[in-house]
Amino acid sequence: MRIASIVGARPQFIKAAPLSRVLRQSHYEMLIHTGQHYDYKMSQSFFDELEIPEPDINLGVGSGAHGVQTAEMLRGIEEVLIANPFDVVLVYGDTNSTLAGALAAAKLHIPVAHVEAGLRSYNRRMPEEVNRVLADHISTFLFCPTDRARANLASEGIVEGVHVVGDVMLDALRERMRIGLDASSFLSCHGLQAGHYILATIHRAENTDDPHRLAAIVRALAALPEPVLLPLHPRTRVKLARLDIKLESENVCIVEPLGFSAMLTAEQQARAIVTDSGGVQKEASWLGVPCVTVRDETEWVETVESGWNVLVEADVEALVRTVRAANRPDAPRGSGLGPEEASSRIRVVLEESLK
Repeated sequence: MRIASIVGARPQFIKAAPLSRVLRQSHYEMLIHTGQHYDYKMSQSFFDELEIPEPDINLGVGSGAHGVQTAEMLRGIEEVLIANPFDVVLVYGDTNSTLAGALAAAKLHIPVAHVEAGLRSYNRRMPEEVNRVLADHISTFLFCPTDRARANLASEGIVEGVHVVGDVMLDALRERMRIGLDASSFLSCHGLQAGHYILATIHRAENTDDPHRLAAIVRALAALPEPVLLPLHPRTRVKLARLDIKLESENVCIVEPLGFSAMLTAEQQARAIVTDSGGVQKEASWLGVPCVTVRDETEWVETVESGWNVLVEADVEALVRTVRAANRPDAPRGSGLGPEEASSRIRVVLEESLK
């Protein structure tokens, strides 16, 4: 079986790592990096740390407006797919790389396999929502992490080729946990105590592109009574500078984006997490850390229903109050987030379907 895997952003590198290892045991995989994330700490460091093979092709698209970026990716991916025969094209998640890969393959009549299919926030103002909906509707194989994701697809009339396989991010997390995390070194390096700080990550357009929301989040982080560790996404750094929003608080420690192991360590050792990241919401639940998500809705509804995650508006008082009250629920870790060994399940489906 000849497989083209399209990646371009940090979460996709993490998702691709365990699945790529499983597929390459018996099949040929070409890894195509769109270059959507090109900063070393958001890209190459993950290939190094997760031991992902170097991309066979890097399109080097970089940042840009959605239309320009997606068009450049579509052009580059199409050229690669025309020049090389493939049995299936794998796309991950909900980025512009996902949409471009799915469109290029579908127009060339190559089966599309969407990993993490069926997620819905039901907010079409989110670019990620548009990407995931369109990718699902042109995919041949829809690999859902949960039963809810399958139900979402069924409500849109998509029932063929749908498989609930679990979450490949859980595979990646378990692999890293088996290797072990050096918590003591991490905490010492950042001057933190386990269970006595807040980890914060903010990067989504709905928060960073809105001056009022971004300013409120910054003020709330500065007002928290505990130390706050803030790995600053390049997008957020640019927006803060452009909007002249200053984060002036001795309580907030701004650091560069963290690698996968360091990020898991930061999550595991925190008292609570403040985020707008879908992946971090899940990791918090799996690791057993209360999560506060600064969004009006989430595609990972299971994390909210289990009590591991709470949604909160970008309001200073509401955010501070919610973070202070964040506690571990009675529900098991990862409650409702689907089965394990997703990578192996995906390989089996593809092998049986593309004989």
